[in-house]
Parts: sequence; C-alpha cells; structure tokens
Amino acid sequence: MYINLEKTVRLTNEMELDALILCDEANMHYLCSFSPSEGYVFVTASGEGYHLVDSRYTETAQAHAVTTGLKAFEIEESFVKELKKLTDKHGAKRIGFENESISLARYNSLKEELEGAELIGIDSGLMKLRNCKEPFEIELMKKANAIAEQSFLELLNHVKAGKTEKELAAYFDYLMAKNGSHGLSFDTILLTGAHTSMPHGVPSDSVIKEGDFVLFDFGATYEGYHSDMTRTVAVGSATDEMKEMYELVLNAQLAGIKAFNAGIKCADVYKAAYDVLDEKNMAQYFRHGLGHGVGLEIHEGYNASPKSKDTYETGNVSSVEPGIYIPDKFGIRIEDVCYLSPRGRENLSTVTKELIIL
Repeated sequence: MYINLEKTVRLTNEMELDALILCDEANMHYLCSFSPSEGYVFVTASGEGYHLVDSRYTETAQAHAVTTGLKAFEIEESFVKELKKLTDKHGAKRIGFENESISLARYNSLKEELEGAELIGIDSGLMKLRNCKEPFEIELMKKANAIAEQSFLELLNHVKAGKTEKELAAYFDYLMAKNGSHGLSFDTILLTGAHTSMPHGVPSDSVIKEGDFVLFDFGATYEGYHSDMTRTVAVGSATDEMKEMYELVLNAQLAGIKAFNAGIKCADVYKAAYDVLDEKNMAQYFRHGLGHGVGLEIHEGYNASPKSKDTYETGNVSSVEPGIYIPDKFGIRIEDVCYLSPRGRENLSTVTKELIIL
C-alpha cells in the first residue's frame, strides 16, 4: 500500500472512524500525488481510497492512481452525491473531515447530503502525518531546493547597481521556471537598501545602489513540494556595521540550527537564536518567528515562536530564519531549511552563508 495512504488509514482507525473525507488541496496531494483545484479523497478504515474528480482531472488522476493505489473516477453527478454513494456502500457512519480548513458552505453541503452520518473533526491529525516526511518527500524537496539554489547563483551575475527590485525579481522567477521549477513557493521577495528592513516587503521600482544590502527570499516547487531560502548580499562594498550585524544574524541562525533536534520544544529553538541577538541588544529588531514547517505548503504545521506549544520530532522539516530589521536603515535575514532525519539533523540548503559582496 502507498505509504501515505497507509498512514492515513492508520489515523482513520486510531480515531475510530469509518471513513475520512478530504478536500483541502494539499491534503489531497498527500494521497493522490498532484494538486487538483477541486475534488475529494475518500478513505475507509478498511484501507480503500477513492479520488473523486471532474472531467478536468480524470486522466491525471488515473495516471497517478497507478502509484498511489487510489481508485480514481469521474463524478456523474455532484461531488457530494458521489460521496453519499460511497458512504452508503461502505456503511460509513462516523466520518472524519478537515474541520481546521473546510469552508462553512462546504461543511453545510456535506452535513446536508450525508444526513445520518456523524461528521467528526480530525483537527491537526493529518497535518501531523504530513509533518513527518518520508524519504521520497525529502528527495522531492531537495530537487526543489536545487532548482532554487541554481537559479539564485545564476541571478547573482545580474545583481548590480542600477537594476530595480522588480526587474531582478521577475528575472529570478524566469530562471526558476527555466531550471525546472513547477511553480513558485510564494511571491519572490527581493528588496534593496532601506526596503530590506521590511520582513515581507514587495519588490518595487527601487534601484540598487553601491553599498546596499539586497535581500532575497525565494522558493521553487517540484511535484508539489516546496523549498524556502533567504540570503542577504552586499553590492560593491559593506560597512563595518553591516558586516558586524550580518555576522550576528549568522551566529543566531547557527545557534538555532544547533538547537533544532527531535524532542526539543519549538519555543526553545526560537530562544536559542533569540538569545544570541539579545546578547548584543539587537533582539528588539527580530520581529517574527524563527521558522515554520515546510512541505506541500510553504507554511505548514508547527512553528518556532516564543508562544509555540509544539515539540519537534523525527521526520520534521523546518526553516530556520532569524533576522534583524532596523527601520530606515537595513535588514538582514539568513534562512535554511533543515530536516530531522532518523540519522540526525540535515541541512537541505547548501548555498554559502558567508557574506557575499558582489
């Protein structure tokens, strides 16, 4: 049985459900290996899996079903009527659903059509499965990361004074597509000068100047899996203050990576990086969490923040991305994605973190 289906069937039985209905795009991808914009996956406690699609996805679903073991078929009526047929066929009375992501309209539609069945929220149950990556998922993430890194290194040849944020960001996106990305993980962040003090700023017509920092936050996707990386470089030259602050952020990141281990609280990993910045009275300029889960979504599951109640476990993948953002001056962020393999921690990001001065 396809490993992701096997794990989902196990969850269904652990929750004492007769069946599980999924409609979230990433959750469906987890089982059917592609991302239909609409459809349902129906999994029974006995181990059968169905992928309901409309005519737009029939051939694609059937092709992937050879690997996943799902029974893919095109609906004849509406999705909910087909689900009703399946619940009746399997005598499903206790049915799990994605209470954390489903829309109210879709929930009401299911509740009305599946009258007599008990709909039970699965909370973060499936997300926890997704957060513990299988080896094949890590290989897909490595492929996405390799595409993004190759594109970044190519882009550096074009980063120079006189170029605008927008034109470089657009060219970056082109490079990732040319190098094999199936899509962007998120809108590319490419900022220069004082704009780098905005953690998630949007590329503008601002022109790069000699002595500027340029911040790149970017990711490619491959077969649905995301990469995520941030690098900050200097153009032409860097002041002693810029070099000192860069080294401080790098030391904070290295401390966060070192603390990232199975059995360690997410909040404690955040604190390891925070404390490095705090020693130099710069923690006030660190204005976001240290990291987040990455996989079929760019932000999924747990996050390393001071309020997090989560604990890392083997199989988890997380970004580690401390930064400092000084308004009207500059910002610096350095981000890698790390994996807690059964053999220990592995950094999926390979591009140098030493300060690059172009």
